[in-house]
Amino acid sequence: SMASPALLMRVVASAYSVAEKAATIVRNVMAAGDLGIVEKTGANDLQTKADRLVQMSICASLARKFPKVTIIGEEELSSDEVAEELIEDGHCEEILKKTCPAQYTGIKEEELVIWVDPLDGTKEYTEGLLDHVTVLIGIAYGGKAIAGVINQPYYNYEAGADAVLGRTIWGVLGMGAFGFQLTEAPAGKHIIVTTRSHSSTLVNDCISALNPDSVIRVGGAGNKIIQLIEGKASAYVFASPGCKKWDTCAPEAILHAVGGKITDIHGNAFQYNKEVKHMNSAGVLATLRNYDYYASRIPNTVKQSLVP
Repeated sequence: SMASPALLMRVVASAYSVAEKAATIVRNVMAAGDLGIVEKTGANDLQTKADRLVQMSICASLARKFPKVTIIGEEELSSDEVAEELIEDGHCEEILKKTCPAQYTGIKEEELVIWVDPLDGTKEYTEGLLDHVTVLIGIAYGGKAIAGVINQPYYNYEAGADAVLGRTIWGVLGMGAFGFQLTEAPAGKHIIVTTRSHSSTLVNDCISALNPDSVIRVGGAGNKIIQLIEGKASAYVFASPGCKKWDTCAPEAILHAVGGKITDIHGNAFQYNKEVKHMNSAGVLATLRNYDYYASRIPNTVKQSLVP
């Protein structure tokens, strides 16, 4: 008889289906027309009805299946009973069929931390820049991002009425990443992807110092990592605090699963254990290839301004 799949693969398989349910909620809220926008700390820090419903759906669905896993979500929500229609009980059969990497076969529920960003790119969502939006479910073990799911609810939304809307990208360290076509940025080109709505002198000085051929400004950390793994950008540079652990956990696992690298601006790895502070206060530097080229060119003035 088949041994039952390792816990990690069951969690990833569930997270896949939970993320697809989340995408449906995101699209339904938008289609209904009332986004229910709340300003959290200001005009660039928004929360919508979609952020709230999606977080409830993801956290409640995963907690029901994996009660001892720590789940940390972006939004502070009351712990009211979650409506049954928000619960997703399914899993992706294809993921369960894959062999768990040996180093993760013995993991117990209480050793996992799941970092959830229910709607990464909220500001872009409210402005109709729908391809910027992602749902992020990152899975950490021993303080390290080891698996992740990124759903793009509006992938293909401009491709016409017959196009299949949305996609789910997933990956596990030691196994690889799936659901997209891995592509490297054009050789010899320095294309930097950075923030769209959280710019500053520091952010821009850092980018200028890298002497890029072009700069792409988009919303969402999930979206920026997708730009790297699909070869549209060669580096993701954000010389500012503001990015949080739930922004980077899932993207990090997927980027690392295909041989890329993400750190803070000093080159320090991010920590994802449950006690860690939520803010990535020393910014973000990520590449699919040629990490050292970019890391060596970050100005010391920028590094001195960003304290880990």
